[in-house]
Amino acid sequence: MRISVIIPVYNAEKYVSQAVESVLQFDEVHEVILIEDKSPDQALQVCEKLSRQYDRVQLYQHPDKGNHGAGPSRNLGIEKSTGDFIAFLDADDYFLPNRFDAERELFKNPDVEGVYGALGVNYYSEKAKEQYYSLFKDKLTTVYKRHSPEEVFPGQLHMLGSFGLFSIDTLTIRRESLMKKMKPLFKSTLRLHQDTEFLFRLSYYLDLYPGILDKAVAVRGVHEDNRITVVDSKKVNPAITRVLLWKEVEEWAKKENTIPDHVKLHIERMHRSFQIANATTSKKWGMILKYLVKDYQSIRSGIYNINFRENLF
Repeated sequence: MRISVIIPVYNAEKYVSQAVESVLQFDEVHEVILIEDKSPDQALQVCEKLSRQYDRVQLYQHPDKGNHGAGPSRNLGIEKSTGDFIAFLDADDYFLPNRFDAERELFKNPDVEGVYGALGVNYYSEKAKEQYYSLFKDKLTTVYKRHSPEEVFPGQLHMLGSFGLFSIDTLTIRRESLMKKMKPLFKSTLRLHQDTEFLFRLSYYLDLYPGILDKAVAVRGVHEDNRITVVDSKKVNPAITRVLLWKEVEEWAKKENTIPDHVKLHIERMHRSFQIANATTSKKWGMILKYLVKDYQSIRSGIYNINFRENLF
C-alpha cells in the first residue's frame, strides 16, 4: 500500500506536529500532504519546519495564498497526491497505531474501494472538556454494526434506523475509484459540514466497507479553538448550516438520475424539516400548516425525526 495522507492546516500550530508524527509511524504512508490555509497563528512556520525535517512531508498553499476552507484544501491535497490510497486527518487530530490494520487486509480485495473505522476523543484541556463533553462525551464515533456497502448510503441518511457515524479521519479510499467516480470532490459552497456532504456522495458512488468499529483507530482532539467554537460563539448558526447541508444534498440527488424516487423524497423531507426548524415561530406554524395540507407525509416525517423535534421550538 502507498497511502497519501492529506492534512488541511488552519489555526493548528500547537497540534499539527503531533498529527504529522502520528502519520509517519506507518511504513505504508507514502507521503503526508500539508495544505496550509492562511492560518492566523504560526502554523505555516511549523509546517515549513516539518517539511524540512521529514522527507515524506510535503507542504502546499493555495495559489493565491488565501483561506479557502477545509474542503478546497482537501481537494488541493488530492490533486497533489501520488499514492494509490488516500486518507485524511484534521491537523488537531491524530492516528493510533492500529489505524491501517484493517485496511492492509481488506484492500487485498479489488472490490473494496474504501474502508472506515471508529474515532475516539481526547480533550486537550479541562476547559475544553467542560465546554464540549456534553457533545462528544467519551464515546466512540462509529457505525454500530457491520453493514454491507449498499447499506452505507441509506444508513447515513437515517433510513436504516440507528446506523451511527464514521469520521473522515477514519476513512481510506482507493484514489483511482475516487477520481473516476466523484465529481466534484469536496464542495466549496459549504464551509461547515462539507465532509458530511462528501461522505454522503462518496458512499453512494463507492463501495465502502467497515474496518475496526469497536475501538478507535484515530482520535478527535478537542480544544477551545476547534472549528466548532465558531458555531458555539454564535458567529455561525448551526441550524442554518444544517439547512445548507441538506439543500446541497437535495440538489445533488435531483440531478442524479440513478437515485430511487423514494430516496429523493426522503432527502427532500429532511431538507424541509430543517427549513421549518430554522424558521421563526409564526413562519414555522405557517409552513407546518402548508405541508399538512399539501404533503402530510412530508411534515409527519419531519415531526418524527429526532433532529427536527430537538430544533422545533
